[in-house]
Amino acid sequence: MRALRLILLVLVVLLAWLQYRLWLGNGGTREVAALQAKVEQQARQNAGLQERNDALAAEVADLKSGEAAIEERARSELGMIKPGETFYRVVEPVAEPAPVDEETPP
Repeated sequence: MRALRLILLVLVVLLAWLQYRLWLGNGGTREVAALQAKVEQQARQNAGLQERNDALAAEVADLKSGEAAIEERARSELGMIKPGETFYRVVEPVAEPAPVDEETPP
């Protein structure tokens, strides 16, 4: 009878120790959840960077393939115009502030 109690006590202690390691110990569920969150965050970041790389690769392909992309870039970024074209700059008028009523204090 005493041996049975001792075995039962050892099994309960072993179970408690295993549960502690599962939930709170190194490599436990908390750590696994934190690592999964980091992996998901890194995957989102990688997807964004992949989209950026794809856009840059498409731009490089456009620049290598023809003059239209080069012309568009020169016009938008450098403000260049073709010979015979006239450049017009449209300037919006600056809005004047509304007049302020100056009341004299009583």
